[in-house]
Amino acid sequence: MTILDGKKVSNDIKNEIAAEVDKMKANGEKVPHLAAIIVGNDGASLTYVGSKVKACERVGFESTLVKMPDTTSELELLKKIKELNEDDNIDGFIVQLPLPPQIDTQKVLLTVDPSKDVDGFHPENFGKMALDMSTFIPATPFGILELLQRYNVETKGKHTVVIGRSHIVGRPMSILMSRKGWPGNSTVTLTHSNTKNIAQITTQADIIISALGVPNFLKAEMVKDDVVIIDVGITRVEDPTHPKGYVITGDVDFENVSKKASYITPVPGGVGPMTIAMLLKNTLLAREQRKV
Repeated sequence: MTILDGKKVSNDIKNEIAAEVDKMKANGEKVPHLAAIIVGNDGASLTYVGSKVKACERVGFESTLVKMPDTTSELELLKKIKELNEDDNIDGFIVQLPLPPQIDTQKVLLTVDPSKDVDGFHPENFGKMALDMSTFIPATPFGILELLQRYNVETKGKHTVVIGRSHIVGRPMSILMSRKGWPGNSTVTLTHSNTKNIAQITTQADIIISALGVPNFLKAEMVKDDVVIIDVGITRVEDPTHPKGYVITGDVDFENVSKKASYITPVPGGVGPMTIAMLLKNTLLAREQRKV
C-alpha cells in the first residue's frame, strides 16, 4: 500500500512555482498577485484563507486579503468584486465560501471575471472544463489529478466511483476522470445521497473518490482489494481524549480500508494541502495568460 502524500507533493509544487517566480523576478517581470475576499468570521474559512496568504508568501506571490463584515450586503460585495475585476495589478482572486445568507452565491460567482477566476467556479470555466478546453480547473479536483499523475496511478479503462455530486469536487471529478487523456479514460459512476445499494457499486470500483463529508462512511467491506482511495472528506469529530478536543476525520475508515488499498490519501495530509498548491498554480497560469 502506497500513501498518496499530499503534503510532500504540494511542497514539491510550491518549490517548482517559487523557481518560476524567481525567473520572473530575474527578468524584471511582475510576479503573480492573488487576492481573496472573505465575508464574515467563519473560523474554518479564516484559517483556510490565512494558509492561502502564507502559501503566497512562501512562493513569492503578492497577496491581498479583503475582509468584509458578515453584515455586508450583496450589492457591496458585487461592487468589491467589480473593483478586483478591473484592477490590473490583481491576476486572480477568490471569494471564500460559504457566504452569509443575505448574499446569492450564484450571482457572486457569475460576477467574477472568468480570466481571474482561479477557483474555476465560473460557469464559463466549468463549461470549458467539461468540453476539454484549456481553462482553470477547480483547485481540489486539479490537486487530485496531480496526485494521481505524480504517483503514476493507472486510470485508463478503470472503473472510478465518485461519492458526492458537489459542484466543487464530485461533479468536476466525474467529468475529469472520464475525459480523454491521463489521468482520465476511466468509466465513471457518480453516486450520491439518493444512490441505492451504494456498497454494491463501490465494491466494483478500481478507484474511489469520496467527497461526501460523512466521517468513516467508507468501510473495508465496501471496497475490493487493491483499490485506489482518494478521500476528500474533512470533518471535525469531537474527541475528549485529544488535546484539541477533536480530531480531523475523512470519509474513509482509514485504519481498515488501507489494509486493502493499493494507494490511499491520508486525512489530514492528503488532498487538503494539494488544494492550496493548485490554487497557486492556477494563479501562476492566470499571470502567464495576462502577459499574452
